[in-house]
Amino acid sequence: MEVKLWNDKREREMYDNFADLYAIIKATEKLEKAYIRDIISSQEYEIECHKLIAHFKTLASTLKDTVPSIERFADTYKMDCPAAINRLVISGVPATVEHRATAAASGSTSAAIVAACVQGFITTMDSLKLNMLAVDQVQPLLAELYASLNKLSFLPPDFEGKTKVKEWIAKLVKMGAADELTEQQARQLHFDLESSYNSFVAALPNSGT
Repeated sequence: MEVKLWNDKREREMYDNFADLYAIIKATEKLEKAYIRDIISSQEYEIECHKLIAHFKTLASTLKDTVPSIERFADTYKMDCPAAINRLVISGVPATVEHRATAAASGSTSAAIVAACVQGFITTMDSLKLNMLAVDQVQPLLAELYASLNKLSFLPPDFEGKTKVKEWIAKLVKMGAADELTEQQARQLHFDLESSYNSFVAALPNSGT
């Protein structure tokens, strides 16, 4: 006899989100342990950790009504991931950013600004995947990302990420707040953001600058 975990599409989507949240927490726990044991470099750790934190924040926001407590979620599924809970829920930034936060705070290449940019790219791309396509949902995310990019002095004025994000903001300004991106527009925006994100990571100075 077949046993169904869900009764409708909405319930299935909820369980899919639960699975994604579980996977993010587990992946973060493994990443933290790998970093502590020097299995991966600081730079590799930081890039992957930024991605996981951004994915987590987007998903946690989506699930805020069904999963009000991440700690309780972890306990319910017997996850035993204290390092991940600390990184995702309590700290919210990679360990490398915490370690150099004081030294970097006064510089234009502040680790906090870099973190904001990474989070901006990932959060906006995740939002598109979750079909958050209304102008008043997408435009604030792009505006915040654009503002963060402009704070980094090592990025040239014609940096791909700046120009593409600015172009999309200009397009959205001409639309109504309740208007939604078409499927084609959403795919193109996601493609542009992914391309810009890869260029951004490639342009990052070496860790510690």
